[in-house]
Parts: sequence; C-alpha cells; structure tokens
Amino acid sequence: MLTQAPRGTRDVLPQDSYRWQFVEAVCREIAARAGYREVRTPVFEHTELFLRGVGDTTDIVQKEMYTFEDKGARSLTLKPEGTAGAVRALIEHSLYAGVLPVKMYYLSAPIFRYEAPQSGRYREHHQFGCEVFGVAEPSCDAEVIAVLVRMLEGVGLTGLTINVNSIGCPECRKVYHEAMKTFLSGRLDTLCSTCNDRFIRNPLRILDCKSESCQKQLVDAPVMLDYLCEDCSAHFSGLQEALTTLEIPFQVNPRIVRGLDYYTRTVFEVEMQSDAGAPLAVCGGGRYDRLVEELGGPSMPGMGFGLGLERVLMLLDQKGITLPEPRQYDVYVAALGTEARMPALKLTQSLRDAGIRADVDHAGRSLKAQFKSADKLGAAMVAIVGGDELARGVIRLRDMQTKEEQEVPFTEAVATIHRMNAERGTTHA
Repeated sequence: MLTQAPRGTRDVLPQDSYRWQFVEAVCREIAARAGYREVRTPVFEHTELFLRGVGDTTDIVQKEMYTFEDKGARSLTLKPEGTAGAVRALIEHSLYAGVLPVKMYYLSAPIFRYEAPQSGRYREHHQFGCEVFGVAEPSCDAEVIAVLVRMLEGVGLTGLTINVNSIGCPECRKVYHEAMKTFLSGRLDTLCSTCNDRFIRNPLRILDCKSESCQKQLVDAPVMLDYLCEDCSAHFSGLQEALTTLEIPFQVNPRIVRGLDYYTRTVFEVEMQSDAGAPLAVCGGGRYDRLVEELGGPSMPGMGFGLGLERVLMLLDQKGITLPEPRQYDVYVAALGTEARMPALKLTQSLRDAGIRADVDHAGRSLKAQFKSADKLGAAMVAIVGGDELARGVIRLRDMQTKEEQEVPFTEAVATIHRMNAERGTTHA
C-alpha cells in the first residue's frame, strides 16, 4: 500500500508531464488574450461554502464530497469544484470593488470527488476554469464559450458542438417547477429515491438523473424553454445571436441543466464526435447570477466553465492526436579524464545560464558510455571536453544526427552552441 497511489488518483510521470504543460500553456495564452488573470485558491474550504454554493440537492454534496473535521472541530471539505472558491476569494478580497468585469482563471486546480473511478474521471482530477464577474449581457456568455472553444481547438480538438440551454431565473423556474411536479406526481413510484427527493426540493434536477428508468419517464416532460420569463427569453435569444456572430456551431438542447444548483439562465456543454460516431462529453459551464450574493457578497452576475485536464488528454489519445514533445537536452557535455570534469561542469552551467538545455556526466564513465547516454537522452550535440583539445583551449562538437565534428574555442563554445540551436529552432531562452 505504501508504494501504490490511492484508488482514483494517479501520478503524472516525467515522461508524460510535457503533455500537461502543453495543454496548460495553450489555456494560459488563450485566457490571457481575453484578459483573464490567474487565481489560486486553497485546496480545502469551509464545508458551508459548498453546501450553500453548490447546493444540497446535488450529487456532489450528497454523495461525493471529501469532508473532514480538523483539530479545531471545524468542518472542512476538499474542493469538489472551482467556482465556489473563486467567488469566496472575490468576496473576501473585495475584488468586485475594482474595475469590472473581474476575469480570473485557475489552472491545474486539484478537484476531489468521491465517485467510482472511470475513464477520464478520477477522485482527484485537475481543472482549468474561467470565471467572469460583473457582466449580465448574453454577449459575455458567448465570449466565455468562444474562449473555451479556442482553447480546445488550440490543443487539437476539432469537430466541436456546443449544446446550449436556458434554465431561467428563480422567478420563471418556480412556474416550471410546478409544471414538473404536476407532470411527475403520478410517476413517483417509478423514479429513483434521489429523484423523489429532488421532486420536493428541485424538480429541475430530475432531468440530470442518469438512471435509465427515470429518463424513460421524462420523455414528454415539460421543457424549461417554454416557461422562460420575458427577460430570460430575451437573454437566450441574445446568446444565440452572439454565438452565430462568432461563427461558433451550437444547437439548443433543452435537457441540459448541469449538475450544480447555482446555475441560472445560460447552461452549456461541449461535445465532440468519437470515431464510432457517438458524442463524447468534453466539458461545460454556465451563468450563476445569484451565487455571489448567496455567499455573502453584493448582487453581481457571474459566468464561467470548468475544463477537466485529464479528460482533454484522454480525448487527445482517443483521437490519436500527439502533442509536440520538447527535447530534454540540446547538448550533452562529455568529459575525457579526471582533469576535464571541472571544465565540463563549468561549461554545462554556462550553457544552462544561456538558456540551453544541457547535461554532463558525473560518473567518470568512458567516452563510449557517455555517447550512449547522449543518444538515449536525445541530445542534438555532444560537447567533448578533455585530452589534447583541452590543452589547446578548444572543445569538439559532434552533431549527433550527421556525426560531423568541429573544433570550437572553449571561450566561444556557448555562443557557437547558442547559434547552432537558434538555427535548429531549439533555443529555449
């Protein structure tokens, strides 16, 4: 047990981490272009934050939270989603008092949910999320969706479809809830126990049930879009107009409600087609215009999404999309003899200081063994220090692809290697 990761977690190994870094770099760049800046919130929060923010009718709160009592008898929870913590930070630090809108993102944030581990979903997983506060207009919703689409396209995922819906505001949802209760009142004995509880507290959430028997009872259920108030209907029309303007493909799906209670009006999910033709869920998000106020802040609208990084990487694998793997080393410095070890070490550090990825032999191995190491590490060049060349103040540079060698003055070695790297397009400074 000591040498095995807990169920539902996994290690990201050195040979795989470049894929994460590539996805993260794309997300950072696209977010920065739209004015988002990074926020980092604690891994755990007060449990009450999620009870009030996420909602006690959700599966997350009822079944999936990692909650514990600390030594001060305070109830704390490992965060099961990212938005509530971002809202808490917004309120605690009065970010709403500055220039609006407030745009923030969180990256590779660990999210914890106790559920059965499955493909692309872990008990500890990592999210990239964007949140924007202070804008109520539907054009903002479309902009957030556009940021997400650009991120997914930027890592290589194409053929995306945006499913959009509106779940209205609390006012028009009251009317819809009554319609749902009327529709379901004679079917309660066919619904699961969770949906029977939702029937009383939040009938809309029954649409999100994954039970096949419950879904059969919802075939002719009332549609929320038919119950939208005038303002919510206008907002949804504005969203569709903005998405059309941005040339983002979308379809209206009245069954999307999302799994969190804080959503209002716009909700959306992104899908892509699998090779077999079936839709693959990518991620989703929506608007939460009441959440800041419900958590003790001012009345302020919000909009955002959460993107699971494990799921993105899984989809890239399924589509056979490879990400560019950076070279681990540009130069391997080989030392010939004991007298060459310190000059080789100094050259290696000088190369690194110049932005060149370099390694050096520390074990005093033979030149043949060092060449084997350089080859296994994928180094583009080997800089040979020692022997007659060291006495003459030069090093030998070998191109590992062409096997060509040249002598370079020791004092010019860094500049020469830097220039050769630049010609290859591999300089990292």
